[in-house]
Order: sequence, then C-alpha cells, then structure tokens
Amino acid sequence: MASVISARNLAKHYGRVRALDGLDLDVGEGQIHGFLGPNGAGKSTTIRVLLGLARATSGTVEVFGTDPWREAAALHGRIASIPGDVSVWPNLSGGETIDFVSRLRGARRHDRGYLLERERLMEAFLFDPHKKGRAYSKGNRQKLALIAAFAVPAELYVLDEPTSGLDPLMAMVFQHEIARVREGGATVLLSSHILSEVEQLCDVVSIVRAGKVVESGTLTDLRHLTRTEVSFAATDASPLGSIPDAHDARFDHGRARFTVDSDRVSSVLPALTALRVEGLRIEPPSLEEMFLRHYGDDIAAADQDGTVRERREAATR
Repeated sequence: MASVISARNLAKHYGRVRALDGLDLDVGEGQIHGFLGPNGAGKSTTIRVLLGLARATSGTVEVFGTDPWREAAALHGRIASIPGDVSVWPNLSGGETIDFVSRLRGARRHDRGYLLERERLMEAFLFDPHKKGRAYSKGNRQKLALIAAFAVPAELYVLDEPTSGLDPLMAMVFQHEIARVREGGATVLLSSHILSEVEQLCDVVSIVRAGKVVESGTLTDLRHLTRTEVSFAATDASPLGSIPDAHDARFDHGRARFTVDSDRVSSVLPALTALRVEGLRIEPPSLEEMFLRHYGDDIAAADQDGTVRERREAATR
C-alpha cells in the first residue's frame, strides 16, 4: 500500500519545549487513520507540520511524496482540513465563508455540482448559512468547517477534533460523510480524543505520547496490549481454578469472570469446553482500555495531584 503520509524521526521544538520528539507516522492510501492522544501529546503540532503551517526542527516528512513545507500551496489543492479550533470571519455569512474556502480549493461558485453538494451538506448538518460569522456558536462553526471540507472532493482529509462541539445526531452525519469519502477512495487522518468514534471509524490507530507514536496498528493488532474478559454463568468461583492462563478470577452477579491475555484466548477454550459452561461471553478489550494502558499512570498522577491540592486547600480554609 502506498503511503500518503510518511514521517520519520520528526521533531518540532519551541524553545525548550519538545512538541514532537522523534515521531514516526505512516498513513496508507485509502486508510482512515486514527491519531490519538490527550492535549499536549503532539497531535495538533503534527498536523500543522503535515499541512505546511509549521516547519519541522528535524526529521523528514512527506505528504504525497513531497515536502509539505516547500510545496504547501500545491498540496492544499489535494487536501481538505479542519483545524482544532475553528475561527470564522465575523462579518461574512456562513454561506459566504463556505464559498470563499471552497473557491480556494478550486470550486467554481456557479458550478451546479458544487452548489448541489453544498446544499446537501447544509441540509444534512442543519446549518443556517445566512447568519454572520460572529453569531455562530462553537457547534455551528464546526458545522461550517465540515461543510467547507466535504463540499469539494479531496484526496486527503486531515481532521483535527472534527466533532468537537457537535451533538450526537450531527456526529452521526459526520460519520456518514467519512464513509462516503472513503468509498470515493480518499484517505483520512482523524485526530480525536473520542475513543468510541475512532474505534468505529478507523482502520488503523496510532497512539501518541510525549511527541512520539508509542503504538500503531489495526485494532486487531493492538488488542494484544491488554487482556480479554471472559465470563460464564456459574453458582460460585470454583470452576475458575482449572482454567489455564486465567487472571483476576472473581465471581459476581451469578457469573464467574476472569481475564486472559488477548493472544492466549484460544488456550482457555478447551478448559471451558470441558466445564460445559453456559452463557459464555468473550469481550475483547476496547480502544479505551488500550489507550489507558499508555496514559493510566498519567491520569492516576493527575488524580493524586488533584487530591493533594484539595487537601491543601481544605487545610487553609
């Protein structure tokens, strides 16, 4: 599979701050590639470098085989993007803004195909194009950016938190549009912190931590990183002692439960067959669990810091 995006040992420093610190990323043609990480992990900085809006300190990066810093103008004719924080011109209406951005990407204002597509998207996203930019809420600014991105066909969509501020219904419309452009052969780099969205949409996931990609692969590839939960109907926990490779064995609510390393699930099946278990459930790890594997310590530390802070504040009252 040809690479649309390729980054090797990519670094971006702002003074002493290392926003990117040796990041490697490959996005194949036709993929929907999830780009995961909390605020400050380096996702938005990576996107700025890929779009030619920031120059890498070191390393190499190519988009469609060319340097985005040197060939930004040409590349933007092939790319649709949504920034992490959408701003609009306050005195232009939403429709005027969409038309202006679309013309920058090659659309003709009176082209019938473009006009029909724009109208379809505005109806799908329940967007009023007549209001001035200053009157739009965050959700409506996000809708405007999505309509502008999807109204003109692109080979690559680079989307930074595209559903931020959208309600669940509009998020479903977004997912439909992603499926549509994928059917047309487009590639998508989707940066998001909404794990369920990434799990539902993406073929490949890259997890970013401290400016580096710490894990990358399909969800199937990554499921070995954490354990699968197995449970079955039982009256107590006694059957669990005969199951090899079982961890965290327990009994609750009429079910015996345990976890097993995801690449060892097949090893427990003979034992379960011998026990003639009923109501068997095997639940593979979710993307959230895989994500927490890398950030659980950070979250625990943040929670601890918060607890200590609260205690200090209470002591001074």
